[in-house]
Amino acid sequence: DAVHYLCDECASDYRPGIPLPGVLEAVFDYAAIAYAWQDNPDIRLFSAVDPVYFPDLPVGDTPFFRSERLASHLQCPNLWIKFDGLNPSGSLKDRASMMMVAEARRLGIKQIVTASTGNAACSLAALCANAGIQAVIFAPAQAPPAKLIQILVHGAELHKVEGTYDYAYAAALDYAAHHECLIRNTGYHPLTIEGKKSAGLEIYVQHGKVPDWIVIPVGDGVILSAIHKAFLDLKRTGIIDRLPRLLAVQAESSDAIFNYWKTGVYRDAAQPRTVADSISVRTPSCAHWSIQALQETQGDAVLVTDSEILPAQKELAAYAGVFAEPSSSSTLAGLRKALTQGIVKQDDSVVLLVTGHGLKDPGAVKLG
Repeated sequence: DAVHYLCDECASDYRPGIPLPGVLEAVFDYAAIAYAWQDNPDIRLFSAVDPVYFPDLPVGDTPFFRSERLASHLQCPNLWIKFDGLNPSGSLKDRASMMMVAEARRLGIKQIVTASTGNAACSLAALCANAGIQAVIFAPAQAPPAKLIQILVHGAELHKVEGTYDYAYAAALDYAAHHECLIRNTGYHPLTIEGKKSAGLEIYVQHGKVPDWIVIPVGDGVILSAIHKAFLDLKRTGIIDRLPRLLAVQAESSDAIFNYWKTGVYRDAAQPRTVADSISVRTPSCAHWSIQALQETQGDAVLVTDSEILPAQKELAAYAGVFAEPSSSSTLAGLRKALTQGIVKQDDSVVLLVTGHGLKDPGAVKLG
């Protein structure tokens, strides 16, 4: 086959019916891709599912641009923004949902279940509606109302779960054990990583080169792992010869990956409560891969507080014209901290990955 799967923890090949302890990684025929890329540099060459099965709602190819005013404001002249809030449902999660819907169509499966703090659920609901597939959603009851409305308007079956995202995650797995469906849970199905990696592939194609840094909001660690996978795939084909350094930004109360990176010892986040609901996670599913990504890219991680995130949200809007939800705004807060700490140098080329639109959670905005 053109694609097979390896476990990121034990490096064993996947065999159906034999569970592995880590998250599966899709491995391609890189020589074939490198040959095809010479005549047709199309990121779909790196797709784990044949694009013929993609839904007809366009996903990806989102804006990549330099904001002169924001760059000047931060004194970071080589600053670029990748704004994935302009995907159909308003977030980067559409990339993963598109792949899951494509896989369901390929297999003839009529139902997909997921756990979500909101964005993945909104995304799955929209893409499933487009493809005529039933979306079943388990979301924390305290998810932002705008996100719950977006889930319901697309006709998804919504189950509100008391407690954190981790409880919703467990409920979705329990549902899947008793129904014929695909599981879109972030970090559980390898196609969620494969879908999200397209953002990294686009950054390379749109920028025309490898940036020094990509700043990424981190909860589960799946987007971080996916961007790492994108550039790893490009390097394995020989298209690039180096990886960008990745900066993981976590909310102060949702710090499991940050602490794992700094101490080498994994512990769940104690009390993950933050205005940045999309990155509020107690037990990140891609913790192991995230650390590997930071190690292999010579990256780093920073923590930001809600009192740093909310002003960053206003700065992004006021200086770049980008209205981002709090989790996405954490990237600007994290970059500011990394510049202050000397992690990122002022003349480095930097890409802020803005993953979700501010209209996802307008109630979080603090004006005045």
